[in-house]
Amino acid sequence: MRSFVPSGGYSEAKGIPVLRDLGTVLVNGGAGFLGSHLCERLLLRGHSVICLDNFSTGRRANVEHLASNARFRIIEHDVRQPFDIEASLIFNFASPASPPDYQRDPVATLLTNVLGAVNTLDCARKTGAIVVQSSTSEVYGDPTQTPQRESYCGNVNPIGPRACYDEGKRSAETLLFDYHRTYGIDIKVGRIFNTYGPRMRLDDGRVVSNFIVQALRNADLTIYGDGQQTRSFCYVDDLVEGFLRFSAAGNACHGPINLGNPGEFTVRRLAEIIRDLTNSRSRIVHLPAVVDDPRQRRPDISRAMTELGWQPRIELEAGLARTVEYFDGLLAGTARAEAV
Repeated sequence: MRSFVPSGGYSEAKGIPVLRDLGTVLVNGGAGFLGSHLCERLLLRGHSVICLDNFSTGRRANVEHLASNARFRIIEHDVRQPFDIEASLIFNFASPASPPDYQRDPVATLLTNVLGAVNTLDCARKTGAIVVQSSTSEVYGDPTQTPQRESYCGNVNPIGPRACYDEGKRSAETLLFDYHRTYGIDIKVGRIFNTYGPRMRLDDGRVVSNFIVQALRNADLTIYGDGQQTRSFCYVDDLVEGFLRFSAAGNACHGPINLGNPGEFTVRRLAEIIRDLTNSRSRIVHLPAVVDDPRQRRPDISRAMTELGWQPRIELEAGLARTVEYFDGLLAGTARAEAV
């Protein structure tokens, strides 16, 4: 594998990518849905940004509008392999995040989260970088308490079909705190609750994108189970703002911190809202429930409000309207391409 060096040329360094650029922010998974929005916001703030992605679920189209920026660079690399990139701040957002994606290759998902954390932390040991980890509400499993507070240890099935992601993220959290205690690395662990917005994939299998695409096509809106399971939906701009504030917090602020919207909606209600927003003729139909699908999701964000001065600002219907507009344009472009 080719490796970057400060002169702009390439060198072979044990097959490990090496880039020397002090003060740079590294975003693992930077071409993904969340990572691309983060890259964009960091550039707007004047940072130099390196997007590291293997493009297994991330898309070049998500960051192509950033390519002309001299402060933006892309390295194609899999975080399961070591890397040596000098940065002052690393956001580790590299992982499949939707159930169809992470269940497609569960072994790879688990290793991406575990080895990705190890390789990110080993890189930070060399450079002194702060590591900001994108964890997930899935560490709480199917919770027995609501809202979920950071002190809750969760109710996860370690051998179920979702465990590759749930336990991968839980293991990554363990690694971050052990590296912090053992090596003094400055870490920050943010637990992401359901997030939505532009740049979600048409086929990513998450509930918001599924319903919007189905509604725009006037297809059946498919609910798995009775639809009374609840979720809390955070618009992507709000989530990124939370992570930016977290990254700038003092070195005594490590988390974990819940980052999500405490508004709680049933999946059935979400389907109804999206059908109304799109003026769709879709029917709502029910399919068998998914194994280990959580019945409730609602974050307690008291810690984020106190330590970061953060809370979501964008209401669900406003965020959904923006997301519907994005998918409507995406589907129109897809239809034009198929007609050619």
